Amino acid sequence: MAEPRAFISFDIDNNNDHKVLFAGQAWHSKTPFSLEDWSAKEPMPQVQWESLVKAKVNRTHFMVVLVGRHMATATGVVKEIAMARSQNVPVFGIYVDGANSTSVLPAGLARNRVISWTWDGVASAVKQMMSEGKNAK
Repeated sequence: MAEPRAFISFDIDNNNDHKVLFAGQAWHSKTPFSLEDWSAKEPMPQVQWESLVKAKVNRTHFMVVLVGRHMATATGVVKEIAMARSQNVPVFGIYVDGANSTSVLPAGLARNRVISWTWDGVASAVKQMMSEGKNAK
């Protein structure tokens, strides 16, 4: 099987820098997955955005949610998680931006599916995601 593909969900208003750091570090780590920047490049009508994101999520093996301190206002993240779940794409989260186990999580993301940002932890979560959902053999 080809290297697993990840969709990164993040709060564009508050965590874009963390997404850039995560993606950049992922390329230089020994993580067992590939990332592609599938973020919308320009504003578009909601229906068009939802269709685009749903198609992109469907082409991935799992979703990584970068969980920052302002998740309560990240309505797009909630929608992306729901799209992943509806397509049987496993989801896990990574705390960024000072967020921790007491921070608000987006709806649909279980607390026990969110980890601290260590590359060993990410690699372990990826392995778990690949054994779940539409990826399981």
